[in-house]
Amino acid sequence: MLLQHAFGLFTHPADEWVSIRKEHETPVRLYVAYVLILAAIGPICAYISTAHFGWTVGSERLIKLTEISALQLSVLTYLAMLVGVFALGYAINWMARTYGANEEHVPSNGVALAAYSCTPLFLAGFALLYPVPWFNAAVFLAAACYGAWLMYDGLPIVMGIEKEQAVLYGGALLTVALVILVATRVGSVILWNYGIGPVFVG
Repeated sequence: MLLQHAFGLFTHPADEWVSIRKEHETPVRLYVAYVLILAAIGPICAYISTAHFGWTVGSERLIKLTEISALQLSVLTYLAMLVGVFALGYAINWMARTYGANEEHVPSNGVALAAYSCTPLFLAGFALLYPVPWFNAAVFLAAACYGAWLMYDGLPIVMGIEKEQAVLYGGALLTVALVILVATRVGSVILWNYGIGPVFVG
């Protein structure tokens, strides 16, 4: 089962990457059995915490979102995560030939590398049940760092390249990931201007 890899990537990542390369799952199966499930953790936890628990900044009053607003934002976040993982996977495959790897007609290895590298970020979504901004920021920063390391560690194994090439390849992919992140932030601002922004409980 693909979800077993989530545990293995924290305990013995090198062996897990070898197993992932051998499986060579199609992007569709990988999405259905892994990404759709784990990517839902953050949005579900965010919905529960923002609509029902609320949060405070300093000594200010408790802040909450309306249930409809929290649901809208959670669904949009979920969709953005799915698109982001898929886009990163295609970027990995698209840049493969540049860094000495084989570009695939169906980008199975690229999407797998993107999806499994995002595992720490998916699991960090549990931290949103405790809606304290500094705590959430610290958890997601640590998860992003470990995810970047997983990608660097997995690139030579999954894409079949030299370790030295993985440094340049990984740097290029992190740049792509940041562009995707900025694009989602810009998309959020555009949607907020169309009225799909946060609505706070009065």
